Amino acid sequence: MVPSANGFLLLDTRLKLVAANYPALQILCYPSPADRIKQPSVFIADRVRTALVDHQHPGGIAFVKEVKSGKRHYMCKSFQVDCHDNSSLQLAFALLLDRNSASMEGASAEYDLTKRERETVEFLLQGFTSKEIASRMNISPNTVKAFLRLVMVKMKVSTRSGIAGKVSRLVESRKS
Repeated sequence: MVPSANGFLLLDTRLKLVAANYPALQILCYPSPADRIKQPSVFIADRVRTALVDHQHPGGIAFVKEVKSGKRHYMCKSFQVDCHDNSSLQLAFALLLDRNSASMEGASAEYDLTKRERETVEFLLQGFTSKEIASRMNISPNTVKAFLRLVMVKMKVSTRSGIAGKVSRLVESRKS
């Protein structure tokens, strides 16, 4: 299995860290090296409260949609998780810091892609065929092909690989 460059955090209802992967620590502590953080769980808990919680949101706990780490942008996707603790139900939060989605956000804005066009491109970039994309999106393969043709027109390319090339160039330009 290839290690993920995406960060994953699991938090309890008080936003106390339950678990995190190493890329999450790297993302949140940048530019400091992750291995220099003495108490990672304390550091991450502090960063969650200062950088990931949306303090502008009225009522309840909400998380930001995008996190910047150096010059890199990550989409912050939050999920409520039901946990059973001694027969009582408690909520927890899972956060995914996803760099690839942030790249697609940029491509969507740059080329004015609709939600369904973006979804089609995301599946294309994962290597799925039109038939596989159609199955995942519950549409016909001809509709997938129509979405891809619309994307090609917007990106001014003539092939599926041209779409991938435009998105990868956009990602590279955001890195620098």
